Amino acid sequence: MLEPLVGIIGGSGLYDMPGLEEVEQRDVDTPFGRPSAPTTLGRLDGIPVAFLPRHGLHHQISPSNIPMRANIWALKQLGVERLLSVSAVGSMREAIRPLDFVVPDQIFDRTIGRERTFFEDAVAHVALADPFCDDSRRIVSDAVRAGGVTLHDGGTYICIEGPQFSMKGESKIYRSWGVDIIGMTAMPEARLAREAGLCYVTLAMVTDYDVWHESEAAVSVQAVIENLRKNVVNAQQVIRAALPGLSSKRNCSCGTSLEKAVVTASDGLSSTARERLDFLLNGRRR
Repeated sequence: MLEPLVGIIGGSGLYDMPGLEEVEQRDVDTPFGRPSAPTTLGRLDGIPVAFLPRHGLHHQISPSNIPMRANIWALKQLGVERLLSVSAVGSMREAIRPLDFVVPDQIFDRTIGRERTFFEDAVAHVALADPFCDDSRRIVSDAVRAGGVTLHDGGTYICIEGPQFSMKGESKIYRSWGVDIIGMTAMPEARLAREAGLCYVTLAMVTDYDVWHESEAAVSVQAVIENLRKNVVNAQQVIRAALPGLSSKRNCSCGTSLEKAVVTASDGLSSTARERLDFLLNGRRR
């Protein structure tokens, strides 16, 4: 039986990690088209990993156009069981400062028009009350603490459509709702990961105060990129520290998310639906 891969999805800067060995590129085709880019497989400190650049090799894919179903399907097909999502976010709280890390425990979905389920020809009601894997959250939070980076353990990530940043009116309303950070990529990644039986956790790197903060400069692409560069080394350190825990045997219920979720009668499933359901329930190894 092949070792399970730890999946890491995020920006391309994360993948230039010292010590990554046995590197190979893998193209994966899926029923939902091609993923954002080829997946980089390798071993980091002896642990098998799979890196996938969410926005493509040249950051050419807008948040609204990321082929998230293809990305999650491809990672599962390669053998991923736990998925660490690394993403840039804005802060909606004074106490959450740029360059801090957040490991959120909730999401508020404000996206529109994105494909959010693998079940186009069947109905599956997966539980999503807690969209992040608690066990994986603990592992990643401990890794952040060990690295000496300021951690905010928990919080609500509001996911907007983008690709534009928020208007001030929106930002102020979002703050009144009690959210903690704002980004554009956690949804429907978390929904699809749960349908695929993956343990999903986000390492959110704070780059700015969005546009609500009156005494800070307005959020800009240049400022975001500069803070992202500063965060890359810390993010790589967290990934390395988290890998032993993320590669350990799972003790959560994420892998059985579909067992009682499908309500479509067996007689009502098309051959395509049966094939997809079998894959999502049983997976496929490399």
